Amino acid sequence: MAQRLSAAAVRRLGAELQRLQASPPEGISVQIDEETLTEIGATIDGPQDTPYEGGRFQVRLTIDEGFPDTPPKGVFVTRIFHPNVSERGEICVNTLKKDWQKHYGIEHVLVTVKCLLIYPNPESALNEEAGRLLLERYDDYARHARLMTEIHARPKGPPALQPQPAAAAATDAENCDPAARKPAAPTKAAKRKTNLRRL
Repeated sequence: MAQRLSAAAVRRLGAELQRLQASPPEGISVQIDEETLTEIGATIDGPQDTPYEGGRFQVRLTIDEGFPDTPPKGVFVTRIFHPNVSERGEICVNTLKKDWQKHYGIEHVLVTVKCLLIYPNPESALNEEAGRLLLERYDDYARHARLMTEIHARPKGPPALQPQPAAAAATDAENCDPAARKPAAPTKAAKRKTNLRRL
């Protein structure tokens, strides 16, 4: 419950969530339950030129009483085929673990999660099949990820999502957290590398 949070944490979260609603990052929207600030919902649009393009992914952040000294816990509510997301939706990214800094905010976390859709990191895979395919058979990985996106993340019926402008897509890549965009060790999967770096 919200009362578990310190008064300072409640003020900080309330102010940041208001800013996020007024001026959200490109392709990210936040749903706020004013009754509790410990459960934050967000919708992340699949980035252009990735297998997740056209999808809308629901993410939930759980804030505990240690925030901001401890990071939120993040899960994908929408099913997704991704090396750094387990079948239960758990997210593996250093920003939510060892690289967490208390000055990071909710916006930073959500942008980092979106960056994982642009720069997956098979070196810290929670989904071993996705990590293996990403490294060894990118076309199969992309095909499976697109299929999962089509089944679970595509809005049902019109209106269709409009493609994100190229300039906005470039901004997404430039703003990605270094921990999220860390490239995998060089492999022969040149096509994978080319596709990711086009952003």
